[in-house]
Amino acid sequence: KVFPSGTCPPCIQVSNLFLWLRLVISHFCDLNSLLYQQGLDHYQSENLHPLRRTKRRWVITTFELEEEDKGPFPKLAGELFNKVSYNMSIKYLISGPGVNESPEFGLFSIEDDANGHVYVHRTIDRENTPFFKIRFDVAHRMTGKIVDRSLFFNVKIKDINDNAPKFPKEEFNITIKENHDTDEPVFQVTALDKDEEDTANSRVTYSLMTQTPNLKEPRFDIDPTSGFIVISGCLDHQTASSFKLLIKAKDHGTPQMSSTATVNIAVEDTNNHLPVFTKENYQWQIEEGKVGPGVLRLQVEDQDSPNTPAWRAKYKIVKGNEKERFIVETDPETNEGILSVIKPLDHEGDLEKRLVISVENEEPLFSCHKGKLRSPPVAPISVSVAVKVLDRNDAPEFHPPTLVFQKEEGVKPGTRLGKYSAVDPDVVYKVVHDPAGWVAVDENSGVITAMKELDRESPCVNDGVYPIIIHAIDDGVPPQTGTGTILLYLSDINDHMPTLVTRFLEVCDKARLTPLIIKAEDEDSNPYASPFTFKLADDSKILAFLLLGDSVELLRLRNLPRGKYLVPLLILDRQGFSVKQNLSVRLCHCPDGRVCEDPNSVQLSVSSSSGNSFPVSVAGCLLLRCSCGSENRKSQAHLPFEEDNQTLIKYNVECENVLFQVGN
Repeated sequence: KVFPSGTCPPCIQVSNLFLWLRLVISHFCDLNSLLYQQGLDHYQSENLHPLRRTKRRWVITTFELEEEDKGPFPKLAGELFNKVSYNMSIKYLISGPGVNESPEFGLFSIEDDANGHVYVHRTIDRENTPFFKIRFDVAHRMTGKIVDRSLFFNVKIKDINDNAPKFPKEEFNITIKENHDTDEPVFQVTALDKDEEDTANSRVTYSLMTQTPNLKEPRFDIDPTSGFIVISGCLDHQTASSFKLLIKAKDHGTPQMSSTATVNIAVEDTNNHLPVFTKENYQWQIEEGKVGPGVLRLQVEDQDSPNTPAWRAKYKIVKGNEKERFIVETDPETNEGILSVIKPLDHEGDLEKRLVISVENEEPLFSCHKGKLRSPPVAPISVSVAVKVLDRNDAPEFHPPTLVFQKEEGVKPGTRLGKYSAVDPDVVYKVVHDPAGWVAVDENSGVITAMKELDRESPCVNDGVYPIIIHAIDDGVPPQTGTGTILLYLSDINDHMPTLVTRFLEVCDKARLTPLIIKAEDEDSNPYASPFTFKLADDSKILAFLLLGDSVELLRLRNLPRGKYLVPLLILDRQGFSVKQNLSVRLCHCPDGRVCEDPNSVQLSVSSSSGNSFPVSVAGCLLLRCSCGSENRKSQAHLPFEEDNQTLIKYNVECENVLFQVGN
């Protein structure tokens, strides 16, 4: 082996011995590489495939850096060598993160650029920067030119146990139910350790330090690996309504480090006590025919926490309410059962009734047996209520209480509409509600007769229904009154034509493609009203059909002089009935681009001379387009326009920006 000029192995210091040994091994590898290359050259000449192998020139020692190293600094971190130094005078360069780039500037340097000694200048925190990717270069000492490929080297920082496991909070507050299942975890705590992952320094173990109150049962525990808190035994809200646990998390590093957190557990009361009636039975009297809420209150006692599902009562009539005349509800404040009559009682048929009412909680009952929860089948507690019905004069009753008549509008006065009578024999009938004064009732028979022509478009008719209320008054002491309701359904006829909502519109002369909304209305109902068909009345070839809705858009496709224009329209309802109408459009100058100025110029009035209200040159400048009804359109259809070609664009696809051209 030939050594560089001026060097001699016996003169090498012990600290450089390892570097020189690697150089010797490298030269042996270069010799093997030369022999291998000769074989490759022969193979290339035979197969004409170029192959190339790059020789290793860099030699570097292992960088051993430990975080929180206290120095003294600067401290030798490692050495490097490049074989180009055999042939020229060189210097070593260092750059990258930790040198002249973030996260830390000036952390590393080469103090001796001729021998490649790398130094570190201060303490390193591995948790902030676990490694540095440093670049080494070798340059000609005189010219500064880089003479070999750069070497990128990852300097890894060795971890020490300088971080304790940390909980995200020092104190946790949770709530669990009294009937919490012991098979389910109560809560999970997690502590994080910033030291290197998957090492003893960051591996965390959990333990329960204290439990307050310290009862024999229930007992809390924690899984040492997962941090899941579990419970054994049954909770009892009356014994302990809350617990405090002190949890410890420790790592496995040297020295071992730890931290603690507190878990406060509130126990929510659940149903382990049944509600009990304060009385064994109740007596109650009510007049026949009387209805009303809160006629009787039932009281219960419950040892569970007030205003919880375990305490709130649910009442049910289990017997004696076959005709569904009664209802029992819970008072949310007192927890009492409120018994009410919702249908009148009859003395003749219900002289005395006996109700059986049961009570239970909103939440199912549970119990604890040998430290395990169970839901025993328990029959609800019940109470008896004796109801005595007192006789009184009954009011006449209409059967049915609501009677429906169906007629076609236009019925003439004097027409018999029907008969509506009460069960009580000695009654007098009277109309008490007839908003339009359309009907009369025979006071003895209950026959209903029309007094005026029936009109479905009357403001007194709502959705085709005209309400009438009839009273039947008996001759008892005191006199009683029965009420019956007649719903008079009026079917529509096509007796109205579609009309324009407004007959005058204005548009700025510069807003050529700004649409004018033409809206129509019809007082008839389906199927005699909308959707409408709109046509330009002066030329059957220029039209637009609207299949859905009640409006279209009028567009001007060409420039026109300012003035007033009459647009003749035909608006057809679904049955094809229509009337010709003129829409007046004023084309005006808008100083602000939006609002027309006062008319002070010559107005153009276009009239018909040959059956058309528009000359073709004007009508061809208009377009009727379907108005899809949405005020907030996400996109506007593109309107093609050619100055010398008069066209009409037809829109008849619901809410789609699809254009169909129809030639004129």
